[in-house]
Amino acid sequence: MRELKILAVVIVLTLITYWGVEPFAHSQMHPHVAPADFKFSDVQEDVKDIKALKGDAANGETLVTSNCTACHSIEAKGFPQVMDNASSAAAYGVTPPDLSSAGKLYNEDYLAAFIKNPAKAAKVEHKFVDGRVHPMPGYDWMQPQEIADMVAFLKSIAPKEMTNKEVFIDACQRCHGIKYADMQKGTMAAFTPDAEIKKYMGKLPPDLSQYIRSRGHEYLETFVNNPQKQLEGTAMPRVGLSEESQAQVVAYLEEIGDSKKAQREELGPKFLIYLVIFAIFAFLWKASKWRDVH
Repeated sequence: MRELKILAVVIVLTLITYWGVEPFAHSQMHPHVAPADFKFSDVQEDVKDIKALKGDAANGETLVTSNCTACHSIEAKGFPQVMDNASSAAAYGVTPPDLSSAGKLYNEDYLAAFIKNPAKAAKVEHKFVDGRVHPMPGYDWMQPQEIADMVAFLKSIAPKEMTNKEVFIDACQRCHGIKYADMQKGTMAAFTPDAEIKKYMGKLPPDLSQYIRSRGHEYLETFVNNPQKQLEGTAMPRVGLSEESQAQVVAYLEEIGDSKKAQREELGPKFLIYLVIFAIFAFLWKASKWRDVH
């Protein structure tokens, strides 16, 4: 009986400490932020005139190919990279993305806002001051109909389905590597060389192999949707992924960095049951062997 009383005291003190300290520690380490906004409410005023129009994909093709292919490849339409990754990164600071999947990956309203003013839509205006300009020029000089046409074209050429890995490659791999996905061949290294991306971003973007474990699903959902919510002043741009695309990115991070999650969660309850049974047998054995001592 004495041991049970000691155990009860230990359990109570442990619970008091945990419930008293853990919530405070969590609030400091992971302060509450607004949930992810997949409607991109802040760009609605900028694109309301564009949203009111029906885009013409045929005219959009003319506009995109004449204005964008000097920097961007569009493999789906036969426009290859103008330069290799290292050369384009040296020229622009970061490797420009291929636009074949842009209409699938990005929220339509965000895409229109980004074409108008990239720095503002991506929430990185604080980086481009004192004469420093965003590597992609803004097209706010275009008519709303022209931007609507460009978005319509990008949507028309985008693939209907993409794997989680394909979404990650197109959405994230220009800046971030994920080496655990291919340790032998190194095919999942960032497209932009380290020296160039460090110069452009201010520091080297992290490898994402274990980010799902170190940050967690909830943090990543809000951070990818709008990095400024979790890390004000960060150089990482808001990417503008649709809810579906972002879910695929996080799913891929889980596939690579937490591939045993299902087995671990399944094992947890079984292990706790084992500990309870072990504790009961240990107590009974102790009671039978040490009764005479007490």
